Amino acid sequence: MLSAAVELADHLGFEALTMRKLAEELGVGAMSLYYYVPNKDELLDGMVEIVFAEIEVPADTADWKAAMRHRANSGRAALARHRWANGLMESRTRPGPESLRLHNDVLGVLREAGFSIELAIHANSVLDAYIYGFALQEASVPFDTPDELADVIGEQVRHVEADKDMTAFAEAFPHLAEIVVGHIAHSGFDFGEEFEYGLALILDGLEQRLTRDQ
Repeated sequence: MLSAAVELADHLGFEALTMRKLAEELGVGAMSLYYYVPNKDELLDGMVEIVFAEIEVPADTADWKAAMRHRANSGRAALARHRWANGLMESRTRPGPESLRLHNDVLGVLREAGFSIELAIHANSVLDAYIYGFALQEASVPFDTPDELADVIGEQVRHVEADKDMTAFAEAFPHLAEIVVGHIAHSGFDFGEEFEYGLALILDGLEQRLTRDQ
């Protein structure tokens, strides 16, 4: 039942998911679902657990940066598959075993690497904020691939040209023109690479803090 609910939410969004639609998908009466979950809130608890279960944290490595990088990419991929889950993952007041497992494993890797309790908390917090925040932004941009981005930029440029000539645009917004109309339009841009770049900055910064505190 929970897997079916996740699939429906992936296609419809969680707000559009109802017990009636879920019952129709399963081919049962809506009231029969309440035998398994008393309300939609508990249904969401179970659905969120499925998403947490998809996020991996390698526990058999001494390289904490590699483990956190794997966790970040695994989390980003899970949120790309289940966009409805972003904003809900950390909101549950009754976390299940998969949620507890993930947070325990992250903190365990950091503590084993020599992070103090305080620094481990800071690291977990900033990584969570970055992963969830990037996934939210990624879900909202009007493109999925570099080629689609080029099409979007082309449309934006045509819109600007219809409104004013490009010389006037460049004079009014020189830095934006330099990057969007100049660099990105001709050199390409992979939004996914920005995730790796930002993640590297965070991990390098945490490494410096860890070295300083030891």
